[in-house]
Amino acid sequence: MPPVSRRTFLAWSGSAGLALLAAACAPKTTSLPGSSATSSTVPVTSPTAAGGSVDVEISMRAVADQIEIRPGSLTDVWRLVAEVTEGDPAVVQPVGASYLGPTLRLRQGQRVRIVFDNEIPDETIVHWHGLDVPEDMDGHPRFAVPEGGRYVYEFTVVNRAGTYWYHPHPHRRTGPQVYAGMAGLFLVSDNEEAALGLPDGEFDLPMVVQDRVFNGDDLVYLQNGRMDQMLGVLGDEILVNGRPDAEFTVADRSYRLRILNGSNSRIYKLAWDDGTPLTVIASDGGLLEAPMTRPYVTLGPAERVDLWVDFGPAGVGSSRKLVSLPFSAQRMMGGMMADASGLPLGVGFDVAAFRIDREATSNAVLPDRLSDPGFVPAEDAVNLDSARVVTLGMAQGAWMLNGRTFEMTDVAPDEQIRFGTTEVWEFHNVGGMGGMGGMGGGMAHPMHMHGQQFQVLSRTVDENGLNSWQTLQEGFVDEGWKDTVLVMPGEKVRVLRRFTSFPGLFLYHCHILEHEDLGMMRNFRIDA
Repeated sequence: MPPVSRRTFLAWSGSAGLALLAAACAPKTTSLPGSSATSSTVPVTSPTAAGGSVDVEISMRAVADQIEIRPGSLTDVWRLVAEVTEGDPAVVQPVGASYLGPTLRLRQGQRVRIVFDNEIPDETIVHWHGLDVPEDMDGHPRFAVPEGGRYVYEFTVVNRAGTYWYHPHPHRRTGPQVYAGMAGLFLVSDNEEAALGLPDGEFDLPMVVQDRVFNGDDLVYLQNGRMDQMLGVLGDEILVNGRPDAEFTVADRSYRLRILNGSNSRIYKLAWDDGTPLTVIASDGGLLEAPMTRPYVTLGPAERVDLWVDFGPAGVGSSRKLVSLPFSAQRMMGGMMADASGLPLGVGFDVAAFRIDREATSNAVLPDRLSDPGFVPAEDAVNLDSARVVTLGMAQGAWMLNGRTFEMTDVAPDEQIRFGTTEVWEFHNVGGMGGMGGMGGGMAHPMHMHGQQFQVLSRTVDENGLNSWQTLQEGFVDEGWKDTVLVMPGEKVRVLRRFTSFPGLFLYHCHILEHEDLGMMRNFRIDA
């Protein structure tokens, strides 16, 4: 397969801070600063993969490729390809002519082995976003393998039915690798979901929404250099499942839309163009207790939502659009408002069109009750009255968590957790860094925790952030299990999280990928 060319990712700034990011998009013949890709071809295997009996084995590779994103021409990409080597071939479902990795469909309780081979000229590792797996199966950057390296994952799918996903997670390289195409969906089913008779097959429609910048046929990353790094990359073209101007032909019946915000930094305010309320049936961690309606849904990077939509009343020959509505957004750097590139954050635009072109021969009925989420009482928390506080901010040109940036295995005393406990964490996006001369309250930060899902307990916002908060707050879906929560400027968000599955070293971080790459990420350690 052809290597990613030099011209694929354009307009890299000359600043030293971009050197490591630029390396991720260099051609095969270029040495990679900070990477061992050119010095080791010895396969690396995971510490605990046993090589025993599994229900499904998948071969997955990171490759350089060319894909027709725009009609009639090829674009250089990096992507993840996969095939089943043992078990049901239907577990791996390609996403048409797309740079996206295939959709993986597994059931709760299945034992899966994924043999990952890295064939791109950069170190990388795959994270199973939202899945509850042991520490050495989670895709921590300390396990990143070089070009020619291998990592073997082996775990049991313990999550409830839901829309999860996978993407690379090497330190300082996640942003460019995801932007280049390395991401895919990981859909889990279970008996509770199967009993509901929800739309399935062709009526279960996954939608990965991303924004990208093109120069001709070439993808452009960090076209504004340091500004894009600090604020996050915004594209000027919306892709759904890796395609621009997305249009789906549908029957006049009910569908399940599984929507992932796969963008590096963009927030979406999703709505129907005719003002019809959205019917929400699931969030990051699976089905809600019951369906609920929203005038729109606010979806930060890495968040997911499942919608129920009935195209029947519109009738054959009609169409509807899913759009992103305008909202008030703050993007600050050095106290100044700025938008680095692409469509400014908060503008409105079309996301996808649905053309109703045929009559259905069957339909599904929306259940009144969807699931028993098994929520944890807040009173179970060992620190209900003294939440573990994480302050989001910037100082000395770096995004930080509690005044710290990422170190590969570092764990501070206040990041150590006792196995078997339940805790309240409180994310503070209220500006400043406790006297360190920083700022941080000028941007929303989608905060992601690896491992078990959490519940959102409360949101409070100060008057400085009230304007932007009010334009998005009706769209928060906090009633289900979450692994990523959007923390708005001026906001404090309290979440309840169990630490009862696996001990070890896990990550929490901002899911604006450029912030993560700049160090807005930390470890927490669960001590057995």
